[in-house]
Amino acid sequence: MPTPTQDSSHPASEFTSRAGEVGIVPLDPGVRVKLSIMMFLQYFTWGAFFVTLGTYLGGLGFSGQRIGLAYGTSALGAIIAPFFVGMIADRFFATQKILTVLHLAGAVLLYAVSQVTEFSAVYPLLLLYFICYMPTLALTNSLSFAAMTSPEKQFPGIRVLGTIGWIAAGLFIGWMQWENVNTALQVAAISSVVLGLFCLALPNTPPPNAGKKISAADVLGLDALSLLKKWPFFVFVIGSFLICIPLQFYYGFTNLFLNDIGVENAAGKMTIGQMSEIFFMLIMPVFFVRLGVKWMLLVGMACWAIRYVLFAYGEPNPDKMWMLYIGIALHGICYDFFFVTGYIYVDKKAPQAIRASAQGFITLVTLGIGGFIGTWLAGVTADYFTVDGKVDWQQFWLVPAAAAAVVMVLFALTFFDRVDEEQSA
Repeated sequence: MPTPTQDSSHPASEFTSRAGEVGIVPLDPGVRVKLSIMMFLQYFTWGAFFVTLGTYLGGLGFSGQRIGLAYGTSALGAIIAPFFVGMIADRFFATQKILTVLHLAGAVLLYAVSQVTEFSAVYPLLLLYFICYMPTLALTNSLSFAAMTSPEKQFPGIRVLGTIGWIAAGLFIGWMQWENVNTALQVAAISSVVLGLFCLALPNTPPPNAGKKISAADVLGLDALSLLKKWPFFVFVIGSFLICIPLQFYYGFTNLFLNDIGVENAAGKMTIGQMSEIFFMLIMPVFFVRLGVKWMLLVGMACWAIRYVLFAYGEPNPDKMWMLYIGIALHGICYDFFFVTGYIYVDKKAPQAIRASAQGFITLVTLGIGGFIGTWLAGVTADYFTVDGKVDWQQFWLVPAAAAAVVMVLFALTFFDRVDEEQSA
């Protein structure tokens, strides 16, 4: 899942430049271990319940639309998070202390979710949880950057522990067969407590923007709106927004789908997607040089459409199980080739003065607005194809497959950045 990128105005960036001039100072091994544990627990907590949440809520009798709305709380949290980080966390509190408060509060909220069964109680509690959790994605990144001597070289090796944490959570929940019970939420709550307390041991990180004036426009990255005057960037933003709508079908309903058709240890099998993500992240530079931005983005979009077609026709039997495996494994290409390439493109096209704003803006458009619309639409689609309590999964998956294919074609016909293509040739 994409996370906020480093603010180019952060003190760590200045230190990195100086370090490059005089020789990079190695990261203290103790600090590296602490940051790695932080990343592991950060994503273990999220992965422990988020993948299987749809299956659990479906077991409570929630409609598809309500399941979609429940997943949409993460998108709303992503919209609210920049305000919290930019206007409060970055100005008044040490990062490690606010991480402690947010994760301990999150633990209480997750446990509360596990104790209620009515949508009127589940929804507001999940929303409050993601209002607490989503800011921590940016805060763990900024704390890491501040502690590093060369973020560009040191951060990837530490951030990958987050993906490993997500994989470990899926394997554990699947192995324990807790996909349709509230225990997964309770495991996440325990992990959140451990993480919250552990944050007290992290390097002290004072608020980077203490005393600085900041506006809502700064926080939301609205300075980047000026980039929309350029046609390629405008097409890129619209394409990113549109493709994030069918993306949410995967996050909200894949685990429920796999369990419903009889796939054993579905949560464990879904970690193949994160394993694929790690692999393609490592070899991505090779593809980037050979393909360039446009074709990287198009391959990512195409894989979304292919993945959903494979889900539509795959079955848990020897003849068709391979389709489900490949569909899950394509997650690595879907995520890396589109989101990571997208963030790189924004970094290249935005002037340095508004680079951080541009990254914040594209995150708001994709994970925030696009994510919210996508989760709602996925739920409505599931209900539309439900007859006598049974979802017609083939018809369900063909909807996002068609949507992704249409967006891909429109993007291919309208996006063309001569400068970018000349650079990548």
